[in-house]
Amino acid sequence: MRQIVMDTETTGIDPREGHRIIEIGGIELINRRFTGRTYHQYINPERHIEAEAIEIHGITNERVANEPVFAQIADELWAFMRGAQLVIHNAPFDVGFFDHEFRLLEAARGGPVLGPVAEHCSVLDTLKMARQMHPGQRNSLDALCKRYDIDNGQRVLHGALLDSEILAEVYLAMTGGQTALSLAGSEENESRSDSGAGAHLQLDRATTPLVVAQPSDAEWQAHRERLAQIRQAAGQCRWDALDGDGAAS
Repeated sequence: MRQIVMDTETTGIDPREGHRIIEIGGIELINRRFTGRTYHQYINPERHIEAEAIEIHGITNERVANEPVFAQIADELWAFMRGAQLVIHNAPFDVGFFDHEFRLLEAARGGPVLGPVAEHCSVLDTLKMARQMHPGQRNSLDALCKRYDIDNGQRVLHGALLDSEILAEVYLAMTGGQTALSLAGSEENESRSDSGAGAHLQLDRATTPLVVAQPSDAEWQAHRERLAQIRQAAGQCRWDALDGDGAAS
């Protein structure tokens, strides 16, 4: 499964008031593992950025004055996100801005070209998911980082790529965890293995006794409840593809 964890920063709150995207960040996951492939782009919105928005993300009009406009980056962005499941915190906000930009592009190019998002991508809203999992609690990205013990110490201001990286870790923690959270590409991982850091420990099956611990009834029940949470949150659970002995069927 290919997923893109995405975030945007904008000139203001509502695209219906003419607000535009000024930064996009995306992190690619395949089968819940970081591939090392990312997308990051600042954009000239062709309008001013509201002061209230600058207080949130710190991106000024001067910062994006010489960046490309959305029409110049749209095709590359669409190639990156099309067909994937988009994982977004408060997805209606970001998807609304994407669709607004694609409509403007359609008008400028004189016909349907890209988008709308929901017709070409599935969308998973982690804010909606968090509210279902933690009703009555704060479910901002910062609150979820604290709840799932994820370091967001570098997050003084919002930034699309940084927020995407943090959200990816939050999403994986919410839906069952991840054993390899490094965003480094395969080349770095190979060099780490060659040097012995993080390498797999090989055991001699002939001389190493295998101890099998049987779970208690309470542990089995907790396991089933956890799988149900994963199914509800992610729409699927890899465990369901295994037979009763834990082997792939």
